[in-house]
Amino acid sequence: MFFRLKASGPRSYLQIVESRREGARVQQHVIATIGRADELAANGGLAALLASGARFCEQVLLLSALDDDQRAPHLGLRRIGAPLTFGRLWDELGCQAVLETLLAGRGFGFAVERAVFTTVLHRLMVSGSDRACEKWMADYDIPGTDDLNLHHFYRAMAWLGEELDAVDGGQQHATPFAPRCVKDQIEEALFERRRDLFSELSIVFMDTTSLSFTGEGGETLGERGYSKDHRPDLMQMILCLVMDAEGRPVCTEMWPGNTADVSVLLPVVDRLRHRFGIGRVCVVADRGMISEATISGLEERGLEYVLGARERSDNLVRDVVLADERAFTPLLVTRAAGQETQLFAKEVLIAGRRYIVCRNEAEAEKDRTDRQAIVAALEQQLQRGDKSLIGNSAYRRYLRRVRARQGDSADAARPAPAFEIDAGRLADEARFDGIFVLRTNSRISPLLAMLRYRDLLAVEQLFRQAKSALRTRPIFHSSDAAIRGHVFCSFLALVLRKELDARCRATGPQPEWDDVRRDLERLQRATIEQDGKTWELRTEATGTAAGIFKALRIALPPRVRPLGQSPPAQTPDTLPKRRGRPRRSATRP
Repeated sequence: MFFRLKASGPRSYLQIVESRREGARVQQHVIATIGRADELAANGGLAALLASGARFCEQVLLLSALDDDQRAPHLGLRRIGAPLTFGRLWDELGCQAVLETLLAGRGFGFAVERAVFTTVLHRLMVSGSDRACEKWMADYDIPGTDDLNLHHFYRAMAWLGEELDAVDGGQQHATPFAPRCVKDQIEEALFERRRDLFSELSIVFMDTTSLSFTGEGGETLGERGYSKDHRPDLMQMILCLVMDAEGRPVCTEMWPGNTADVSVLLPVVDRLRHRFGIGRVCVVADRGMISEATISGLEERGLEYVLGARERSDNLVRDVVLADERAFTPLLVTRAAGQETQLFAKEVLIAGRRYIVCRNEAEAEKDRTDRQAIVAALEQQLQRGDKSLIGNSAYRRYLRRVRARQGDSADAARPAPAFEIDAGRLADEARFDGIFVLRTNSRISPLLAMLRYRDLLAVEQLFRQAKSALRTRPIFHSSDAAIRGHVFCSFLALVLRKELDARCRATGPQPEWDDVRRDLERLQRATIEQDGKTWELRTEATGTAAGIFKALRIALPPRVRPLGQSPPAQTPDTLPKRRGRPRRSATRP
């Protein structure tokens, strides 16, 4: 039944109407005509009628009580978008099952798996320290977290980074830099869950970064070294991320902050082959991990590699490989945003070594524009004085010292400049615009080698997510185990985010991450207590949230529902009828 306005001449009358099915048609029948709409609105008759009827409908009675200060109910509000979304992915990827299996027989006395999931969710949405996570979770409806306190998060982080005994495989597959920990078991179990007959870890991408500490940084991890955070004053650790050919995070390695990149590639590859049962593998890594000893070790192991070469500092590459005059093979690549990029590649064989010279036209134009901007700024600065230029590395590379010439009559009041722009250096730098050189022993084509190396940029993008969007820092923990667990939660957050991106791309355009977080935050659930009864109200899923729930097949809770009441049972008469051919029963005798 519903209200309807019925026009009659210049007036409108309010009616109560009921729709009834009569045969193949639906007829509307007037139950009652209440009166003229203008008179009911003027004398308050309609409001009185609705208030009287609200006594017999608890939902309407509850909403009407919100406007009554004397009968105002107790109202609680929590966010449900992120727990619903990432809780579904956490379960479907097997994270909950893996953690509960490893926790079997351990008497922690609290829900360790829930503490880990809450930390991962916090890392996805706002990030920060574990202390901040404890306060943050009060605004979110995360099942099973009501009894969690700060010390529970500390203990959960320490468990993730806990070293395994030799009996449990602690010495097996350990590297000279890192012991085998609980987090390694989780990585292996998660990889095994998504492994099938057609998936193999034949291509791995790896890159490293540094993470600085607020404090000493544990017993062994905190050391001073080359800081990619540009914080040489802080203790740091080295984090290595390994991804597969689809860009999915596979595992992490964590070492002391003074570990050199060139010393870790071979130990990581050896450990990967044992941990994940890798046979044939092609290693793709940046130039910072290359040394002659590393390349010799890969070849001794019979492994393929695509490694970045140092085109500026390697004399062979700079003077011989880049001087090769053979033609490039072009390739037009369309980016995700729809922009087209022109790429070129060619093969150069020298002394049994295979090099791939690559050129990116978009990067070449960027390098050229950046250099022109630096030169223009240099010319202006030289007119004001050249002393301040020496401390600027971007300027210094294009300068040379001016030699005093005999016979010059310099003005004593205005000394001649000591530096000038080096035209030869500018011409030499132009040779490297958009150029990068690869060294490989793989039999793949030059263009495919170039594309594989470009995929390594996805690893760097994930690192930027981990250090900015997910903000692994600040790290206040003082033990190696807790530090490893804290950083590992960022890895799990990346796993969930990558899976969400893949699910969204399969059903439509991939949304921007900032939009995802904002729209998920808007989905909230209010709990209202009135006269001994409790009700739940939910806001509408707007923006990207609606598409995410559709991609993940998540059924949202009702907009309004009473708590403590089971939903109506479905009988054979009320069950939805299945259309089409009946599905074959899966029951076996």
